[in-house]
Amino acid sequence: MDTASAPAGADSDFTQLGVDGRLVAALARQGITAAFPIQRVTIPDALAGRDVLGRGQTGSGKTLAFGLPLLHRLSNEPPAPAHRPHALILTPTRELAMQVLEALAPLASTLHLRHQLVAGGMPYAPQLRSLERGVDVLVATPGRLWDLIERGAVDLSAVHVTVIDEADHMAEMGFVEVLTQLLDRTPADGQRLLFSATLDHGVDAVAARYLHDPVTHSTDQAGASVSTMEHHLFLVHPHEKKTVTAAIANRPGRTVVFVRTKLGADRVAIQLRESGVFAAALHGGLNQAQRTRVLAAFRSGELPVLVATDVAARGIHVDDVSLVLQADPPADHKDYLHRSGRTARAGSAGAVVTLALPHQRKPVQRLLTAAGVHTEATTVGPQDEVVMVTAGGAAPSGEAVPQSRVDAVMRPPRASRRPRQGGPSRGSGPRRQPTRRGEERPARRPSS
Repeated sequence: MDTASAPAGADSDFTQLGVDGRLVAALARQGITAAFPIQRVTIPDALAGRDVLGRGQTGSGKTLAFGLPLLHRLSNEPPAPAHRPHALILTPTRELAMQVLEALAPLASTLHLRHQLVAGGMPYAPQLRSLERGVDVLVATPGRLWDLIERGAVDLSAVHVTVIDEADHMAEMGFVEVLTQLLDRTPADGQRLLFSATLDHGVDAVAARYLHDPVTHSTDQAGASVSTMEHHLFLVHPHEKKTVTAAIANRPGRTVVFVRTKLGADRVAIQLRESGVFAAALHGGLNQAQRTRVLAAFRSGELPVLVATDVAARGIHVDDVSLVLQADPPADHKDYLHRSGRTARAGSAGAVVTLALPHQRKPVQRLLTAAGVHTEATTVGPQDEVVMVTAGGAAPSGEAVPQSRVDAVMRPPRASRRPRQGGPSRGSGPRRQPTRRGEERPARRPSS
């Protein structure tokens, strides 16, 4: 049966929007037939070849909003030659790049489009081999992409569509200069789609310079006014904060706990495990493999509580996070919006609980007002009913989570080593001398 006429996509919103029938059918097989507001307003203009400036909070469906028009357009193009991708998607973090590719890879494969992720902290060799064969859709972080350009492995002169995803976060991380250098290397007449929650930190200048007569769509105000999201402000005494945090986090479902520093993330995760709540930290002090494993465990449900810093959490796009607990109040209202955007995604219900010490009450309430949140502060203790009712939590058991459970998340399984058929068994023959540190190993380049 021709997938373009598959019954599964016959009543899909995406058919009405003009998306390629093969993509519509592939979405329908995933159970996706209803378009989100940002998709309904941006896809027709993007399909028409217009530059688009899309403004919306995280969880609003932006990946398909830019991904579907991009794939639709490439479906009629010949395969990309070596080193010269036809589409470029720029993201601020490895984690976000991985999640964008995870969402788009099955759809790209439906159209026989080749795709590749290039990001720092990942091996060069697979990326170089893929680029040598030719990549239709390149998903990249700015630092690693610029590195590959300097190596001569990537040429952006054949890019038809460029997407800048979460441009505000990219700017906050100091990527504006390299972003403009990358855009300068793409064709001036190419299509550009920029998606951002705000136009701060120089994003407005990038949009003005590189988007030509863009159509602007905004589906969310710059405030936390999602109807399915509840907001609570709890005032706690310093000596009870640890106990209250554990009581709230000890609940069913996925919970993200936000703190201000890497040391704070490690400390809170340890305190939660000591109280009987299985939690692990995510921050910039972990290597990429550890960050990937922690996120995978959280996404699968093996790890129910993730303790994260703001920077590390920029790329967390995990559905079904039912509670965001701010153990440390955010620095400003924009960080509040970013944090709260981890829950109540795509119409699901969620709650945001902010803990504040008594002396933090006034500044935190001003911050909430700037974020569009109107809620009264409530003084609570660890046994108060409002704590349990709000979060669905319960007093933790006090039995510490064994280290073996943490190790199972943080350490990769050991690969079994078997002797090759017909070859010597392990331990026979002369032993290979270990390589001393620094010998016969190429120096690793800094990565994004």
